[in-house]
Amino acid sequence: MGEYSKFISEKRRSVPTPKSMVRADGSCEFGTFESEFEQMELVKLKNPTRAPQFMNRLKLTLWEATEVHLQNGVLLAVCCDMGIFGKCLHLFYDKRTHKVYCFDTNLKSKDTVIAPNLINGSVAEARTPVGGIRYENTFNEGKCRLKGDHKNDAGDKIEYEFELERISKPCVVSIPFPYSKNRPLYSQKDFFKARGRLVINGEEMLTDDESTAIVDDHRGYYPRRAHYDWVTTMGKTEIDGERKYFAFNLTRNQSINQEDYNENLIWFEGKTSLLPPVKFTRDPESKDFKDRAVWTIKDEHDMVHIKFTVYGINPMIMHALVVNIDYYVTWGVLEGYVRDEDGNKYVLDGMMGMGEDKTLLL
Repeated sequence: MGEYSKFISEKRRSVPTPKSMVRADGSCEFGTFESEFEQMELVKLKNPTRAPQFMNRLKLTLWEATEVHLQNGVLLAVCCDMGIFGKCLHLFYDKRTHKVYCFDTNLKSKDTVIAPNLINGSVAEARTPVGGIRYENTFNEGKCRLKGDHKNDAGDKIEYEFELERISKPCVVSIPFPYSKNRPLYSQKDFFKARGRLVINGEEMLTDDESTAIVDDHRGYYPRRAHYDWVTTMGKTEIDGERKYFAFNLTRNQSINQEDYNENLIWFEGKTSLLPPVKFTRDPESKDFKDRAVWTIKDEHDMVHIKFTVYGINPMIMHALVVNIDYYVTWGVLEGYVRDEDGNKYVLDGMMGMGEDKTLLL
Protein backbone atom coordinates (compact mmCIF):
# COMPACT_ATOMS: atom_id res chain seq x y z
CA MET A 1 0.00 0.00 0.00
CA GLY A 2 1.24 3.49 -0.85
CA GLU A 3 1.50 6.50 1.40
CA TYR A 4 -1.88 7.87 0.26
CA SER A 5 -3.73 4.55 0.60
CA LYS A 6 -4.63 5.47 4.19
CA PHE A 7 -7.09 7.99 2.73
CA ILE A 8 -9.03 5.23 0.93
CA SER A 9 -11.71 3.31 2.81
CA GLU A 10 -11.31 -0.47 2.81
CA LYS A 11 -14.89 -0.68 1.56
CA ARG A 12 -13.65 0.86 -1.69
CA ARG A 13 -11.51 -2.21 -2.41
CA SER A 14 -13.03 -4.53 -5.00
CA VAL A 15 -14.52 -7.84 -3.90
CA PRO A 16 -15.66 -10.82 -6.01
CA THR A 17 -18.90 -10.11 -7.83
CA PRO A 18 -22.00 -12.11 -6.85
CA LYS A 19 -24.07 -13.55 -9.67
CA SER A 20 -26.95 -11.16 -8.99
CA MET A 21 -27.26 -7.64 -7.59
CA VAL A 22 -30.58 -8.64 -6.00
CA ARG A 23 -30.39 -11.24 -3.24
CA ALA A 24 -33.05 -13.93 -2.79
CA ASP A 25 -34.73 -11.89 -0.03
CA GLY A 26 -35.07 -8.84 -2.32
CA SER A 27 -32.21 -6.87 -0.76
CA CYS A 28 -29.39 -5.27 -2.75
CA GLU A 29 -25.67 -5.95 -2.91
CA PHE A 30 -23.69 -2.79 -2.07
CA GLY A 31 -19.97 -2.11 -2.48
CA THR A 32 -17.22 -2.15 -5.10
CA PHE A 33 -16.85 -5.23 -7.29
CA GLU A 34 -14.26 -6.85 -9.53
CA SER A 35 -16.33 -7.49 -12.64
CA GLU A 36 -19.74 -7.35 -14.31
CA PHE A 37 -22.90 -8.64 -12.69
CA GLU A 38 -24.59 -11.44 -14.61
CA GLN A 39 -28.00 -10.44 -13.27
CA MET A 40 -29.14 -6.89 -12.45
CA GLU A 41 -32.92 -7.11 -12.23
CA LEU A 42 -33.35 -4.07 -10.00
CA VAL A 43 -37.12 -4.03 -10.47
CA LYS A 44 -37.16 -7.06 -8.14
CA LEU A 45 -35.70 -5.10 -5.22
CA LYS A 46 -37.95 -4.97 -2.16
CA ASN A 47 -39.15 -1.43 -1.35
CA PRO A 48 -36.31 0.58 -2.91
CA THR A 49 -38.51 3.69 -2.69
CA ARG A 50 -41.53 4.80 -0.69
CA ALA A 51 -43.79 4.12 -3.66
CA PRO A 52 -45.74 0.86 -3.92
CA GLN A 53 -43.75 -2.12 -5.20
CA PHE A 54 -45.59 -2.21 -8.53
CA MET A 55 -44.17 1.23 -9.32
CA ASN A 56 -40.53 0.09 -9.24
CA ARG A 57 -40.34 0.10 -13.02
CA LEU A 58 -41.47 3.72 -13.25
CA LYS A 59 -39.02 4.83 -10.56
CA LEU A 60 -35.98 3.10 -12.04
CA THR A 61 -33.59 5.04 -14.31
CA LEU A 62 -31.49 3.01 -16.76
CA TRP A 63 -28.93 4.08 -19.30
CA GLU A 64 -25.84 3.11 -21.26
CA ALA A 65 -23.66 6.01 -22.38
CA THR A 66 -20.30 6.41 -24.06
CA GLU A 67 -17.86 9.29 -24.39
CA VAL A 68 -15.52 8.90 -27.37
CA HIS A 69 -12.48 11.19 -27.54
CA LEU A 70 -11.20 11.95 -31.06
CA GLN A 71 -8.48 14.33 -32.18
CA ASN A 72 -10.91 17.12 -33.11
CA GLY A 73 -13.93 16.41 -30.95
CA VAL A 74 -15.77 14.44 -28.31
CA LEU A 75 -18.94 12.37 -28.80
CA LEU A 76 -21.49 11.57 -26.10
CA ALA A 77 -23.87 8.78 -27.13
CA VAL A 78 -26.73 7.82 -24.79
CA CYS A 79 -29.47 5.21 -24.76
CA CYS A 80 -31.69 5.99 -21.76
CA ASP A 81 -34.93 4.76 -20.17
CA MET A 82 -36.25 6.96 -17.36
CA GLY A 83 -39.31 4.78 -16.71
CA ILE A 84 -41.83 7.31 -18.02
CA PHE A 85 -40.02 7.88 -21.34
CA GLY A 86 -36.92 6.85 -23.23
CA LYS A 87 -34.25 8.95 -24.90
CA CYS A 88 -31.80 8.71 -27.77
CA LEU A 89 -29.20 11.43 -27.25
CA HIS A 90 -26.07 12.43 -29.14
CA LEU A 91 -23.89 15.43 -28.33
CA PHE A 92 -20.76 16.31 -30.25
CA TYR A 93 -18.28 18.94 -29.11
CA ASP A 94 -15.93 20.34 -31.76
CA LYS A 95 -12.69 21.17 -29.95
CA ARG A 96 -11.58 23.52 -32.76
CA THR A 97 -14.60 25.83 -32.59
CA HIS A 98 -16.08 25.04 -29.15
CA LYS A 99 -19.40 24.41 -30.89
CA VAL A 100 -21.79 21.82 -29.46
CA TYR A 101 -24.08 19.86 -31.78
CA CYS A 102 -27.17 18.40 -30.09
CA PHE A 103 -29.31 15.52 -31.34
CA ASP A 104 -32.02 14.71 -28.78
CA THR A 105 -35.10 12.57 -29.39
CA ASN A 106 -37.54 11.12 -26.86
CA LEU A 107 -39.38 7.86 -27.41
CA LYS A 108 -41.67 5.59 -25.44
CA SER A 109 -40.15 3.70 -22.54
CA LYS A 110 -41.42 0.42 -23.97
CA ASP A 111 -39.55 1.11 -27.21
CA THR A 112 -36.22 1.62 -25.44
CA VAL A 113 -34.10 -1.51 -24.99
CA ILE A 114 -31.66 -1.54 -22.09
CA ALA A 115 -29.33 -4.54 -21.99
CA PRO A 116 -29.98 -6.93 -19.05
CA ASN A 117 -26.23 -7.02 -18.40
CA LEU A 118 -22.96 -6.21 -20.18
CA ILE A 119 -21.88 -9.70 -21.22
CA ASN A 120 -22.30 -12.27 -24.00
CA GLY A 121 -23.40 -9.84 -26.71
CA SER A 122 -26.29 -8.23 -24.81
CA VAL A 123 -27.91 -5.35 -26.70
CA ALA A 124 -29.01 -1.84 -25.70
CA GLU A 125 -30.88 0.02 -28.40
CA ALA A 126 -33.07 3.01 -29.15
CA ARG A 127 -34.43 3.70 -32.63
CA THR A 128 -36.54 6.67 -33.77
CA PRO A 129 -37.53 8.01 -37.20
CA VAL A 130 -34.65 10.55 -37.04
CA GLY A 131 -31.91 8.40 -35.56
CA GLY A 132 -30.82 5.68 -33.23
CA ILE A 133 -28.09 3.99 -31.24
CA ARG A 134 -27.14 0.36 -30.71
CA TYR A 135 -24.72 -1.24 -28.24
CA GLU A 136 -23.42 -4.79 -28.40
CA ASN A 137 -21.84 -5.61 -25.05
CA THR A 138 -19.21 -8.33 -24.58
CA PHE A 139 -17.47 -6.90 -21.53
CA ASN A 140 -16.66 -10.44 -20.39
CA GLU A 141 -14.23 -10.40 -23.35
CA GLY A 142 -13.21 -6.78 -22.71
CA LYS A 143 -15.05 -5.49 -25.77
CA CYS A 144 -17.98 -3.31 -26.78
CA ARG A 145 -19.34 -2.19 -30.13
CA LEU A 146 -21.54 0.83 -30.74
CA LYS A 147 -23.01 2.49 -33.79
CA GLY A 148 -25.50 5.23 -34.32
CA ASP A 149 -26.90 7.97 -36.50
CA HIS A 150 -29.04 11.05 -35.90
CA LYS A 151 -30.25 14.24 -37.53
CA ASN A 152 -31.70 17.34 -35.88
CA ASP A 153 -34.03 20.18 -36.80
CA ALA A 154 -31.08 22.43 -37.67
CA GLY A 155 -30.14 20.08 -40.50
CA ASP A 156 -27.09 18.61 -38.77
CA LYS A 157 -26.34 14.94 -39.33
CA ILE A 158 -24.09 12.54 -37.47
CA GLU A 159 -23.22 8.89 -37.88
CA TYR A 160 -20.54 6.71 -36.33
CA GLU A 161 -19.37 3.17 -35.66
CA PHE A 162 -16.74 2.17 -33.10
CA GLU A 163 -15.13 -1.01 -31.83
CA LEU A 164 -13.93 -0.67 -28.24
CA GLU A 165 -11.28 -2.74 -26.45
CA ARG A 166 -10.73 -2.52 -22.71
CA ILE A 167 -7.50 -0.87 -21.53
CA SER A 168 -7.80 -1.15 -17.76
CA LYS A 169 -9.79 -2.73 -14.95
CA PRO A 170 -13.50 -1.88 -14.67
CA CYS A 171 -15.04 0.39 -12.05
CA VAL A 172 -18.14 -1.42 -10.74
CA VAL A 173 -20.00 0.09 -7.80
CA SER A 174 -23.36 -0.25 -6.07
CA ILE A 175 -23.89 2.83 -3.91
CA PRO A 176 -26.59 3.10 -1.21
CA PHE A 177 -28.78 6.18 -1.59
CA PRO A 178 -30.90 7.78 1.16
CA TYR A 179 -34.58 7.29 2.17
CA SER A 180 -34.45 3.48 1.98
CA LYS A 181 -32.03 0.79 3.16
CA ASN A 182 -32.48 -0.88 -0.21
CA ARG A 183 -32.05 2.00 -2.67
CA PRO A 184 -29.03 1.56 -5.01
CA LEU A 185 -27.23 3.60 -7.59
CA TYR A 186 -25.27 1.12 -9.70
CA SER A 187 -22.61 2.22 -12.15
CA GLN A 188 -20.04 0.39 -14.22
CA LYS A 189 -17.49 2.54 -16.02
CA ASP A 190 -14.79 1.13 -18.32
CA PHE A 191 -11.84 2.71 -20.14
CA PHE A 192 -11.37 1.56 -23.77
CA LYS A 193 -9.28 2.04 -26.87
CA ALA A 194 -11.54 3.21 -29.70
CA ARG A 195 -11.27 2.19 -33.34
CA GLY A 196 -13.66 3.42 -36.01
CA ARG A 197 -15.06 6.52 -37.63
CA LEU A 198 -17.47 9.41 -37.08
CA VAL A 199 -19.00 11.61 -39.76
CA ILE A 200 -20.64 14.92 -38.86
CA ASN A 201 -22.16 17.08 -41.58
CA GLY A 202 -20.07 15.26 -44.15
CA GLU A 203 -16.72 15.62 -42.34
CA GLU A 204 -15.16 12.24 -41.56
CA MET A 205 -13.11 11.82 -38.40
CA LEU A 206 -11.06 8.64 -38.02
CA THR A 207 -9.62 7.25 -34.83
CA ASP A 208 -5.88 7.20 -34.18
CA ASP A 209 -3.55 5.70 -31.57
CA GLU A 210 -4.75 8.16 -28.91
CA SER A 211 -8.51 7.72 -29.49
CA THR A 212 -10.22 6.44 -26.37
CA ALA A 213 -13.67 5.95 -24.87
CA ILE A 214 -15.40 5.44 -21.54
CA VAL A 215 -18.61 3.42 -21.35
CA ASP A 216 -20.97 4.12 -18.44
CA ASP A 217 -23.70 1.59 -17.67
CA HIS A 218 -25.94 3.14 -15.04
CA ARG A 219 -29.03 1.92 -13.16
CA GLY A 220 -30.64 3.33 -10.06
CA TYR A 221 -33.46 4.73 -8.00
CA TYR A 222 -32.86 8.46 -7.71
CA PRO A 223 -34.49 10.37 -4.83
CA ARG A 224 -37.18 12.85 -5.83
CA ARG A 225 -34.66 15.61 -5.22
CA ALA A 226 -31.23 14.67 -6.50
CA HIS A 227 -28.04 16.24 -7.77
CA TYR A 228 -24.77 14.94 -9.09
CA ASP A 229 -21.49 16.43 -10.33
CA TRP A 230 -19.12 14.61 -12.64
CA VAL A 231 -15.90 15.25 -14.53
CA THR A 232 -13.64 12.96 -16.54
CA THR A 233 -10.74 12.88 -18.93
CA MET A 234 -9.40 10.16 -21.20
CA GLY A 235 -6.56 9.77 -23.65
CA LYS A 236 -2.81 9.57 -23.28
CA THR A 237 -0.36 11.52 -21.14
CA GLU A 238 3.34 11.33 -20.37
CA ILE A 239 4.15 8.77 -17.69
CA ASP A 240 7.78 7.84 -16.95
CA GLY A 241 8.89 9.49 -20.17
CA GLU A 242 6.38 7.67 -22.40
CA ARG A 243 2.92 8.54 -23.68
CA LYS A 244 0.59 6.06 -22.04
CA TYR A 245 -3.16 5.61 -21.74
CA PHE A 246 -4.63 7.49 -18.79
CA ALA A 247 -8.10 8.48 -17.57
CA PHE A 248 -9.95 9.34 -14.41
CA ASN A 249 -13.50 9.52 -13.10
CA LEU A 250 -14.69 11.92 -10.40
CA THR A 251 -18.31 11.99 -9.21
CA ARG A 252 -20.21 13.33 -6.24
CA ASN A 253 -23.81 12.20 -5.77
CA GLN A 254 -26.29 11.24 -3.02
CA SER A 255 -24.19 8.42 -1.54
CA ILE A 256 -25.08 8.02 2.13
CA ASN A 257 -21.36 7.67 2.92
CA GLN A 258 -18.96 9.34 0.49
CA GLU A 259 -15.87 7.72 2.04
CA ASP A 260 -17.13 4.14 1.76
CA TYR A 261 -19.18 4.41 -1.43
CA ASN A 262 -17.99 6.41 -4.42
CA GLU A 263 -16.62 5.79 -7.92
CA ASN A 264 -13.54 8.01 -7.95
CA LEU A 265 -10.41 6.52 -9.50
CA ILE A 266 -7.56 6.79 -12.00
CA TRP A 267 -7.30 4.32 -14.87
CA PHE A 268 -3.85 3.28 -16.09
CA GLU A 269 -2.97 0.58 -18.60
CA GLY A 270 -4.03 -2.65 -16.90
CA LYS A 271 -4.58 -1.21 -13.43
CA THR A 272 -6.40 1.43 -11.40
CA SER A 273 -5.70 3.60 -8.38
CA LEU A 274 -8.52 4.78 -6.11
CA LEU A 275 -9.27 8.40 -5.20
CA PRO A 276 -11.13 9.81 -2.17
CA PRO A 277 -14.36 11.85 -2.18
CA VAL A 278 -14.22 15.23 -3.92
CA LYS A 279 -16.19 18.47 -3.91
CA PHE A 280 -17.09 20.70 -6.87
CA THR A 281 -17.37 24.48 -7.02
CA ARG A 282 -18.28 26.58 -10.09
CA ASP A 283 -17.74 30.15 -11.20
CA PRO A 284 -20.20 31.05 -12.58
CA GLU A 285 -22.94 28.51 -11.98
CA SER A 286 -23.93 26.52 -15.08
CA LYS A 287 -27.22 28.40 -15.46
CA ASP A 288 -25.25 31.64 -15.82
CA PHE A 289 -22.70 30.36 -18.35
CA LYS A 290 -21.81 32.76 -21.17
CA ASP A 291 -18.53 31.97 -22.90
CA ARG A 292 -16.54 30.19 -20.21
CA ALA A 293 -16.66 28.96 -16.62
CA VAL A 294 -14.20 27.51 -14.13
CA TRP A 295 -14.93 24.39 -12.11
CA THR A 296 -12.69 23.53 -9.17
CA ILE A 297 -12.54 19.91 -8.00
CA LYS A 298 -10.61 19.03 -4.85
CA ASP A 299 -10.39 16.46 -2.08
CA GLU A 300 -9.21 16.86 1.51
CA HIS A 301 -5.84 15.08 1.11
CA ASP A 302 -4.22 16.78 -1.91
CA MET A 303 -4.84 13.78 -4.17
CA VAL A 304 -7.14 15.79 -6.45
CA HIS A 305 -6.44 19.41 -7.34
CA ILE A 306 -8.14 20.32 -10.63
CA LYS A 307 -9.17 23.46 -12.47
CA PHE A 308 -11.57 22.71 -15.32
CA THR A 309 -12.08 25.62 -17.71
CA VAL A 310 -15.35 25.10 -19.56
CA TYR A 311 -15.61 26.43 -23.12
CA GLY A 312 -18.60 24.46 -24.40
CA ILE A 313 -21.91 23.72 -22.70
CA ASN A 314 -25.16 22.04 -23.67
CA PRO A 315 -28.10 22.89 -21.38
CA MET A 316 -31.02 20.46 -21.37
CA ILE A 317 -33.80 21.93 -19.26
CA MET A 318 -37.11 20.13 -18.81
CA HIS A 319 -39.77 21.50 -16.45
CA ALA A 320 -42.96 19.47 -16.69
CA LEU A 321 -45.74 18.28 -14.39
CA VAL A 322 -44.06 15.03 -13.33
CA VAL A 323 -40.37 15.68 -13.92
CA ASN A 324 -38.01 18.64 -13.67
CA ILE A 325 -34.48 18.29 -14.99
CA ASP A 326 -31.68 20.85 -15.14
CA TYR A 327 -28.91 19.02 -16.99
CA TYR A 328 -25.72 20.65 -18.26
CA VAL A 329 -23.05 18.77 -20.21
CA THR A 330 -19.74 20.60 -20.49
CA TRP A 331 -16.40 20.37 -22.28
CA GLY A 332 -13.12 22.20 -21.86
CA VAL A 333 -9.51 21.99 -20.71
CA LEU A 334 -8.00 20.73 -17.47
CA GLU A 335 -5.20 22.08 -15.31
CA GLY A 336 -3.77 20.72 -12.07
CA TYR A 337 -3.04 17.18 -10.99
CA VAL A 338 -4.17 13.95 -9.41
CA ARG A 339 -2.07 11.61 -7.28
CA ASP A 340 -2.16 7.82 -7.16
CA GLU A 341 -2.05 5.91 -3.89
CA ASP A 342 1.75 5.88 -3.97
CA GLY A 343 1.80 9.68 -4.10
CA ASN A 344 2.90 9.92 -7.75
CA LYS A 345 1.59 13.13 -9.30
CA TYR A 346 0.07 13.21 -12.80
CA VAL A 347 -0.11 16.68 -14.32
CA LEU A 348 -3.28 17.25 -16.34
CA ASP A 349 -2.46 20.60 -17.98
CA GLY A 350 -3.95 20.75 -21.47
CA MET A 351 -5.92 17.49 -21.27
CA MET A 352 -9.52 17.44 -22.47
CA GLY A 353 -12.16 17.66 -19.74
CA MET A 354 -15.82 16.68 -19.89
CA GLY A 355 -18.37 17.11 -17.12
CA GLU A 356 -21.99 17.09 -16.05
CA ASP A 357 -24.00 19.19 -13.60
CA LYS A 358 -27.42 17.61 -13.16
CA THR A 359 -30.32 18.37 -10.83
CA LEU A 360 -33.52 16.30 -10.74
CA LEU A 361 -36.94 16.85 -9.22
CA LEU A 362 -39.06 13.77 -9.95
